[in-house]
Amino acid sequence: MENQAEPSGRPAGQPLQAPRPARTAAFFDLDKTIIAKSSALAFSKPLYRGGLINRRAVLKSAYAQFVFLVGGADHDQMERMREYLSALSRGWNVQQVQEIVAETLHGLIDPLIYVEAASLIEEHQAAGRDVVIVSSSGAELVEPIGVMLGADHVIATRLEARDGCYTGEIEYYAYGANKAAAIRELAKTEDYDLERCYAYSDSVTDLPLLETVGNPFAVNPDRGLRREALSRDWPVLAFSRPVRLRLGARRGTAAWGRIPSLRLPSGPVLAAAAVGAATAAGLVWYSSRRRVQTA
Repeated sequence: MENQAEPSGRPAGQPLQAPRPARTAAFFDLDKTIIAKSSALAFSKPLYRGGLINRRAVLKSAYAQFVFLVGGADHDQMERMREYLSALSRGWNVQQVQEIVAETLHGLIDPLIYVEAASLIEEHQAAGRDVVIVSSSGAELVEPIGVMLGADHVIATRLEARDGCYTGEIEYYAYGANKAAAIRELAKTEDYDLERCYAYSDSVTDLPLLETVGNPFAVNPDRGLRREALSRDWPVLAFSRPVRLRLGARRGTAAWGRIPSLRLPSGPVLAAAAVGAATAAGLVWYSSRRRVQTA
């Protein structure tokens, strides 16, 4: 007797295949969430030694780091920095910047990683979730840090380059709503269930990112984000223990460049936290200009 087919077309007696469970991810901002400083500002001295910036910009970076740590950089500050940053990075040799980052990465970034963030990343990885770093800093900095941390994907700002040098234009800016759009695009590609995903950030400018997932967390939040987190009953985490972990060496990760940042369509460019001294000098330039305007 021939097997009878069920209404679904499946042969009688053949077990139903369970639907493939949707995948999940944990999205992490970088600066003041995973590391204790601005990743861009941390590279000002190596860029000076490489001849890309002058001594004045290096000295100013200490003040810029203070401004960033105390209050962060809000939307208006980032907007005012755009033209200045573009002009400063114009003509920089791409390979030289990459070599500087590769040579100084562990010495600069290892001591800045919050042990709480490293443990949280490992917990998500142990639970089978992808780890995605989403940062407004340049891909030249974020990609190698992603390798150190064992991240699966990196979303970062990209500067336009032509004939091996930066043109001063911004190809893609990972900021604000652009971060949320990038996460949704990646979720389609990787089959993430965003309602079951996690996100961590310190800045109110990352509200679109946090609102995209079902499990948002505020980490060392600025005043704006703390206010939003309390009003929405989001968990608030305090990370305070940066230690030298040598994550890359411990995990045996390959040389940097293994994790390409996502090639996303260019959106409206609001500003760029490009590379090291560009951000440092931009923050100082804005702060001094603001004092003049309010005097």
